[in-house]
Amino acid sequence: MKHLISPLDFTTQELDKLFELAADIEKNPATYAHACDGKILATCFYEPSTRTRLSFESAMIRLGGQVIGFSDAGSSSASKGESVSDTIRVISGYADICAMRHPKEGAATVASEKSLIPVINAGDGGHQHPTQTLTDLLTIKNLKGRLDNFTIGLCGDLKFGRTVHSLIHALVRYPGIRFLFISPEELRIPDYIIEELKEHNIPYEEVIRLEDVLPELDLLYMTRVQRERFFNEEDYVRLKDFYILTKAKMELAKDDMLVLHPLPRVNEIDVEVDDDPRASYFRQAQYGVYVRMALIMTLLGLAPQ
Repeated sequence: MKHLISPLDFTTQELDKLFELAADIEKNPATYAHACDGKILATCFYEPSTRTRLSFESAMIRLGGQVIGFSDAGSSSASKGESVSDTIRVISGYADICAMRHPKEGAATVASEKSLIPVINAGDGGHQHPTQTLTDLLTIKNLKGRLDNFTIGLCGDLKFGRTVHSLIHALVRYPGIRFLFISPEELRIPDYIIEELKEHNIPYEEVIRLEDVLPELDLLYMTRVQRERFFNEEDYVRLKDFYILTKAKMELAKDDMLVLHPLPRVNEIDVEVDDDPRASYFRQAQYGVYVRMALIMTLLGLAPQ
């Protein structure tokens, strides 16, 4: 039995197969309409979510399966003090696969150790968000045609942004990647990630001004400043509009640069950018359904050989 807790749980070869399946699902959805007949997905979301939860549910329904679960901790027995370990043991008797989001780092790992069914980490605190990473990689592969030899700028909340941390971990396995970390001092990338990049001799640079590096980028990955990760409102208000990508700033970028964003967006990308052909974040969200369909089939052992 295989789980997905970290993006590194799949080799690059396994990811290639997953992306091939996702691409075929996109082209031939009717072929997979009954792939998960009789199967049940449990979505256990202890934190609010729109895209991740609904894309998982959409993915399972499109595969012919069914969905059970809860959308916040208050509507589960966690509100009565039940542990993640006990919850997953019970869920294992109700469903065939589980997608879990939790505010505590490592919660999905604990669940996988006690579970009798495959567990998918749908985000654990500020740590990892592997299915968003799969979505990001599929988007880059489909729109850029490759997963190597490019310069990517990651902008915004790099300290707490689990989508950023997961994506970096995944991309370091591909050759020719150069990272530009764009953030205020208070939201810099964690030291452990910098140490990992140094250890593998992967080029990176930390900057504050987005305008200074926009012309160099092949990909710009914007993130929101996450209100829920701050301990006080003053710090959030001071930093929330530190970066705003506008139509004027886009004129500094390459003609084929892609703009990605895990969403939800607040103010960090002006709505006028949406009409720019380089704005790829809504296509990115759609790819999330296809890649989660492929992932569910793979973890259930239903992927075509």
